[in-house]
Amino acid sequence: MPELPEVQTVVDTLQGFILNKEITDVKIKQERLIAQSKPEDFKEILIGSKIEEVRRRGKYIIIELDNRYYLVTHLRMTGRFVYTKQDEEHDKYDYIFFKFRGADELRLGSKRQFTRVYLVKDLEDAGSLTKLGPEPLSDEFTLELFKEMLSTRRGRIKPLLLNQKFLAGLGNIYVDEAIYISQIHPLRTADTLSLEEIERLYKAIKQVLREGIKHRGTTKWDYVDASGQAGEYQNYLRAYGREGEECNRCGSELDRIKVGGRSSYFCPSCQQEE
Repeated sequence: MPELPEVQTVVDTLQGFILNKEITDVKIKQERLIAQSKPEDFKEILIGSKIEEVRRRGKYIIIELDNRYYLVTHLRMTGRFVYTKQDEEHDKYDYIFFKFRGADELRLGSKRQFTRVYLVKDLEDAGSLTKLGPEPLSDEFTLELFKEMLSTRRGRIKPLLLNQKFLAGLGNIYVDEAIYISQIHPLRTADTLSLEEIERLYKAIKQVLREGIKHRGTTKWDYVDASGQAGEYQNYLRAYGREGEECNRCGSELDRIKVGGRSSYFCPSCQQEE
């Protein structure tokens, strides 16, 4: 699933392509991707509207239209936006086509069809968008706030960081990277972390997200940005997906366990449970 760096990269790409463009037609090949709206209403509202802004909140992409509607997309497992020419051959998994005045279009694909698109006037109607926790790269997400957020928590740190209502945008890859850097075992509970460990974790979260954005995201499976380009951060991962490989820090063999039903990659020597 695309995480904060991947979604931010898609948003950055889209901003260069679709701002101020007028939607002249919408073609829908798979209605299940559209949440709440009827396909005919979806098309009627979009056609003739102009795109005023593209931004991100957590893992959601928010496209603001000049008719006071928001087109909100959660890519989920295999979703992707690709901007291209209308006469270019489309992928069989492209399901919604937003056509612009001229000869270009934006295609929304989703191999496993888990992607959801909301067309709403109120962002509270767009899934869990308004229920998200703080943005980890925002000025508001301070070390003091992070300490306060953890002060009443007793659960395991990895599932907690994956909880979008606790902190927005993190997923399996970047959580594993952050706890590896901060040398915290994925089974540790939040109430056992020292102030020094909390500070290390806080800095590591920001570090890996900024690195991910710098390298335009992690492409392990299907992720590409809106120009169809893959990310490069998979070449810099320290822990995620490296089971059996050597730890860059101590030379021990990296391991993998299940935490909350998710694979967790870590160094048993550097990240001790006790």
